[in-house]
Amino acid sequence: MTTTITQFENALLAQAEIMGLPSSGVLVEVHQRVQVLSNMDGAMAGLPREKRATSMYLSKFMLAVSAGLFDAALNYLWDETIGELRKRIIDYDLDYFFDNAVSADKRKELKGPDDLLKVTDDELVRAAQKVGFISPLGQQQLDLVRHMRNHASAAHPNQHELQPYSLLGYMETCIKEVITLPQSPTMVQTGRLLANVKTAIVTKEEAAGFATLFAGLRRDQSETLANGLFGIYVSLDSAPVIRDNVRLLLPHLWPNLSEDMKFAFGTRFARFKASLDIAQADLAKEFLQSVDGSSYLPEDVRAAEIDVLLDRLHGAHLGMNNFYNEPPIAKELATYIGSLPVPPGVRAKYASGLVDSFLARSSGIAFAADGLYEQMLLSMTPAEANLALLYATGADASSKYLGEIPRKQLDRLIAILTPKLVSRPAQDLMAHVNAFTGPRQSMAIDSKMAHLRNKLAVTL
Repeated sequence: MTTTITQFENALLAQAEIMGLPSSGVLVEVHQRVQVLSNMDGAMAGLPREKRATSMYLSKFMLAVSAGLFDAALNYLWDETIGELRKRIIDYDLDYFFDNAVSADKRKELKGPDDLLKVTDDELVRAAQKVGFISPLGQQQLDLVRHMRNHASAAHPNQHELQPYSLLGYMETCIKEVITLPQSPTMVQTGRLLANVKTAIVTKEEAAGFATLFAGLRRDQSETLANGLFGIYVSLDSAPVIRDNVRLLLPHLWPNLSEDMKFAFGTRFARFKASLDIAQADLAKEFLQSVDGSSYLPEDVRAAEIDVLLDRLHGAHLGMNNFYNEPPIAKELATYIGSLPVPPGVRAKYASGLVDSFLARSSGIAFAADGLYEQMLLSMTPAEANLALLYATGADASSKYLGEIPRKQLDRLIAILTPKLVSRPAQDLMAHVNAFTGPRQSMAIDSKMAHLRNKLAVTL
């Protein structure tokens, strides 16, 4: 194998020199390619033969490795992983995924399978974990692969070198955590429920039978399902019988939802109303009324405005020119927050969105916005600080800590939040954060951290 690859390489590099192109440092050393190729079958051990036959990007991965282009190989591996994830989503329930993946405004643009391309890889991975296509540990591992794909692959200009066994590890992660991961029993039952809601007439007895499923769900799983049922209910394409089914199921699920989630449905009513989507606003109100939830409707549109601003801030933070685009939105958000308590419907989203922006990006800090973020963090109530701490120690924030700047920002955040933590569960969690000696990006998968986070979460 080594001789064949060397001959092929010499011919390619000679041609590059004839054309006046660089030939030094372009390709990975031959022995490193042989290490990957010799161990590739082992890394794919869990991938069935029939699945291999359709894995086109894994073939391109192998050929890129053979050619000495590890950066291109990683890009092909990511394409295979994302492509498989999209297939699974389409086969499961596309509308349910869209309802949980993107902001309310962006959701309006998403209709069919082709629109999955409008969902960013970050949104795709986060929502896949929320719905259950991947585990929390799988999300963190895929975040690492995505981080390396963005910083060490052919997807973007870079000077990083990928090592053979790291590349093999990324392949094994993608195969294990996405390509061959079976659906959990909860996903199977949820899929059956969604199919019944959309295609059958659900009786009172059948609806009551799903109470066992709901009782076994974690709070985040309950809220993901409730969000999907809300999306079904307010869709203008849903037939009256489908909404009848949702109304029968909802009372059994409603007690498992947090107050923030219940208020969030009221906030979405206000957003529909503010954007003159009157028919959907009426359906959102009807959804709440079906569980005697009219008290969760906001008195004004302040919560809706904050919700919109948080979506805009998130988009600006992830987008190009974020140093320029973030400050005006941060200033407007600070104006809406003022000295009043954050409305319950957006409190959790506000805490996570503010922390996410304050932690900055590996490429740097939006200095014109940084002071505004600090001001809003300093104005947080103890309840909001608890939510901020939960986000900062959770899976969605963990990939940020791969960068030095976000790790330094986390230290600032800890100093700001510590005086605000008045409950014992919050103090215990912060004490463990301060005592944690592992990499910051590993906090979310630390068993004691998870236990303390759960103890704090149930108090909110």
